[in-house]
Amino acid sequence: LLSVFDQFGSHPKTVLDIACGTGSVSHELAKRGVDVIGLDISEEMLSKAAEKTLGQNVMLLCQDMCEIDLYGTVEGAVCVLDSINHITDHRKLLKFFRRLSLFIEPGGILIFDVNTPYKHESILGDNIFVLDRDDLYLVWTNRFHKRTSIVDITLDFFVKKGEVYERFSEEIKERAYSFDEISMIIKQSGFSLLGCFDDLSFHKPKKNSERIVFAVRKI
Repeated sequence: LLSVFDQFGSHPKTVLDIACGTGSVSHELAKRGVDVIGLDISEEMLSKAAEKTLGQNVMLLCQDMCEIDLYGTVEGAVCVLDSINHITDHRKLLKFFRRLSLFIEPGGILIFDVNTPYKHESILGDNIFVLDRDDLYLVWTNRFHKRTSIVDITLDFFVKKGEVYERFSEEIKERAYSFDEISMIIKQSGFSLLGCFDDLSFHKPKKNSERIVFAVRKI
């Protein structure tokens, strides 16, 4: 992520990690000398993030990413690991970007990634994936809705506890947005597009790219 900031001549001292989850990205940024504000709606996730970032310059906030409210501004922000796709309403996505723009300094850079419509339709689709390990059996079931590009994901976990397996399930809904949709929302939110890349590279996205990384600047 810092290499993307570097690509556009930005060296932020403070970065907002949106939907930080268990704090893996916050931890890595802090290791590299960046002050981090990690934000997530889940107290359980933040508890794990607190353990992972103990002793680092990381502040953790329990907030909805569409209702960001900071005490001041930051020089940069990141929102990765498909977090944008979890916002399935177009109006809420616009609200998220507009709210975020209030707390990024002019000239500051936001880096985010999204799963693509191609991935939702051609990779996830209505497919079922299975992971079978000694201590875990996972069934990942997808249901794709072409009109909205939303995928309903059901994860059924079977976790080994001694001689038995315990089952628990999680349901996730993700929406893929087209490049044009993302570009329009960026313009409407006070950002300008700097570049977009195929996942984990500086190469241009392809028709079959599964994830695209965007870099945008606060105007």
